[in-house]
Amino acid sequence: MIRLGAGGWAAALLPERGAAFQSLTWQGRDVLAPIPEGADPNAGFHGAFLMAPWTNRLQGGRIAVGGVEYRMPINRPHEGPKGGNALHGFLRDQAWRVEAQDDAAATFAVSASLAPFHCAARMMVSLTEAGVSLAVTLENTGDAPVPMGFGWHPWFARPEGTHLCFAASTVFGRDALNIADDPRPGPGLYGAGAVLDGHDTHFAGWDGQAAITWPDGTRFALRAAGAWAGNLQVFAPTGGGVLCVEPVTHAPDAANRPGNAAHGPMHLLAPGETLSAALTLHLA
Repeated sequence: MIRLGAGGWAAALLPERGAAFQSLTWQGRDVLAPIPEGADPNAGFHGAFLMAPWTNRLQGGRIAVGGVEYRMPINRPHEGPKGGNALHGFLRDQAWRVEAQDDAAATFAVSASLAPFHCAARMMVSLTEAGVSLAVTLENTGDAPVPMGFGWHPWFARPEGTHLCFAASTVFGRDALNIADDPRPGPGLYGAGAVLDGHDTHFAGWDGQAAITWPDGTRFALRAAGAWAGNLQVFAPTGGGVLCVEPVTHAPDAANRPGNAAHGPMHLLAPGETLSAALTLHLA
């Protein structure tokens, strides 16, 4: 476990488990729902992890590259009658290397291949008195152009009465396979309680800014830049006590749905080309 700290902020990360955040606290309070000791980082409402080389769902695990159809491993077999979905990529299942570390910052890296994806990722995490910064790059290490993408999936602690606020221009519906569809004009999301409950919703035309306000008035500002400024996924399970505000580089199942890709396509990376994004989380 890698432990970082600065000012009132503290984080613990798990390099061997996808470089997931085991915890993130501010002045001893859980900002992320912590991963219980021994629990799977990818099987619960806790922590935070990187989704790559795609985000959210690929219907049937399907992606076509160069006229060849590939199938990614299905990890949501129960979603719909057509064989389920492949969710959140496979880099979260890999052991990452620690390339650099000091008291307040660390850099993690990983390389992996599962055709058609041959890729390398690097994630830099740093804490200051002001807050947390995250910077990610994804490189195509293969010998052919491939569409790729990534996102950050935090499970924020959600005390009763937590309020979420952000602006967007497009909101998606959700079909029987639990995949975003039917994009239409929408203003974003503003509210707490029942306004958030049950959301598993994609937004496009996002301006890269979101605010999470706890009932005691503590307010966290999330700012995304680069390939993360534009698309946002929100997941707020009813009664779950958590809130996922996920900057992503593309719309769900953009590889298979032109209507979704029109509001956030996967990025076609040439061999050696990289995709980059960054975010900050700080008190507002």
